[in-house]
Amino acid sequence: MDVGKKLMLPCFLLCFFFLSRAQQLPVEYSFGEKYNDRYKYSNLLEILNDGMGGSILVRSYYTGIILKPKGYFIEHYNKELQLIGEHNYKLKGPDFVNAFVRNGQLNILFLNYDLRKGAYDYVVHSSPMDNFNFTEETILSIPSQQVNQPLDHNYYKRNFSSGFSTTTFFNEDKSAFAISTHYKKGKDEKHFVYLFNSSLNKLMEYDFSAEIEEKNYAFENMVTSKDLNQVYLVGKAYYKKKRFAATERRFQYELLKVAKDGALTQTFDDPGKFSEALKPIILNDKLICIGFYADRKDNRYNGLAYFELDRNSLDVKAKKYNAFSQQFMEDKFGREEDTEIKNLIFKNVSVTKDNSILFNAEEYFVTSSVQQDPTGSRVQIERFHYNDIVSAKLNPEGEIIWARNINKSEVTQGDGAYASYSSCASGDNTYYLISTAAENPQLLSGERLIFKQGLSRNRNVFMIQLDREGKISYEKVIDDHEARLPLMVSMPLIDKENSNMLFYAKRGSKKQLVRVDINGSNN
Repeated sequence: MDVGKKLMLPCFLLCFFFLSRAQQLPVEYSFGEKYNDRYKYSNLLEILNDGMGGSILVRSYYTGIILKPKGYFIEHYNKELQLIGEHNYKLKGPDFVNAFVRNGQLNILFLNYDLRKGAYDYVVHSSPMDNFNFTEETILSIPSQQVNQPLDHNYYKRNFSSGFSTTTFFNEDKSAFAISTHYKKGKDEKHFVYLFNSSLNKLMEYDFSAEIEEKNYAFENMVTSKDLNQVYLVGKAYYKKKRFAATERRFQYELLKVAKDGALTQTFDDPGKFSEALKPIILNDKLICIGFYADRKDNRYNGLAYFELDRNSLDVKAKKYNAFSQQFMEDKFGREEDTEIKNLIFKNVSVTKDNSILFNAEEYFVTSSVQQDPTGSRVQIERFHYNDIVSAKLNPEGEIIWARNINKSEVTQGDGAYASYSSCASGDNTYYLISTAAENPQLLSGERLIFKQGLSRNRNVFMIQLDREGKISYEKVIDDHEARLPLMVSMPLIDKENSNMLFYAKRGSKKQLVRVDINGSNN
């Protein structure tokens, strides 16, 4: 996609269903100082805890008449949101994968193609945070021809015929990461899975090639055991040789467990029940997969799915299918007929003190069209849609307590950091932050509220609360006169222990940090 288009701010149209009127929510916010920024065009890649109460931000930046990537800009802030260090890392060529902090060091994981070796290298660039000076270490090398898009982690356009694709997943505390590599040359096709810890030691290597004779695997989510002796990957297994109707999906969800003594896989589908968008979690030593299911082999979702598995054998010990209620469907669609739920992508999962599970997902999809650019050439434009939020609460046995739908519609041709939403659980409540130029919601019949697109360049920040009973309330928590810079609302640094979220706000040559504190977990 054209870099200039990536950097365009998104266009919003936000609509929400609520069952309650606005009320005072337990939230406080703090603004850091506004700083001048030398790079007008950039993308935030990661925001990290520095281990001392502060934060580290990694951005890619672009310069030139025709915008081209020039390197990475790193910012270090203290716990008072003050900028205490910057570094321009002039590095061009490698693909950014992820970043993490360990023992006072910033580590940035890149994927680089070495023309001399004819191989893709995973390389970690490491530096102390108090005096930036990067060193490099190659942790993995895979012989392959060079391809256009080696980092192939998306939900709808997986390409297994390019010759090489790879995906990397970090666990929640970034103490470990798994690398999946799939490469093909003629009839020779290989798939390997690796696990590394944050000290860059390779803990496991598994040859997954035998399993890809019939199916190609596109992993989406990962969890590890605390001792890092097991890694569990969940994703889509695409059938290679089966024939399908035009409306049928060509995959099934599977779970892969890799340990030092070998590997196992498990499927989930039952007659008339087809799993969708599953996410693995480990809860009190139980391995659980939660997500959605469909009644037919198409892209519609009909309810919530819960599976409890034996961590060693992967045998399914318990399962629950919770159909969406009529109230949920009316929350989402009103009284419309012939409606369908689809394209849900997991965003966040948390567990309450009584081991109930709170989770939320977003309706996400990509559309494309052909347009003429200023020179008259025809170019393909991709638009990224961030629509409804689905939030649910399950009891410890996997039975649904409530499910709610928050209606919104957002589309961007560029930087998705300004679109979508962020969420944070505190006690039994879940809080969502969205950013919009709308000023006041319009109340329609049926307690439907609509946030119409405003004309201001500035953004109001609204918080939505779902309490323990699933009751919704909302409030404008930051006014556009206070937040003169738009928040990158979908890329927060979340401190679960202290129930706060840190956001980067930027427009043009100005930047600042904004911290949102949730201080009423039992409200």
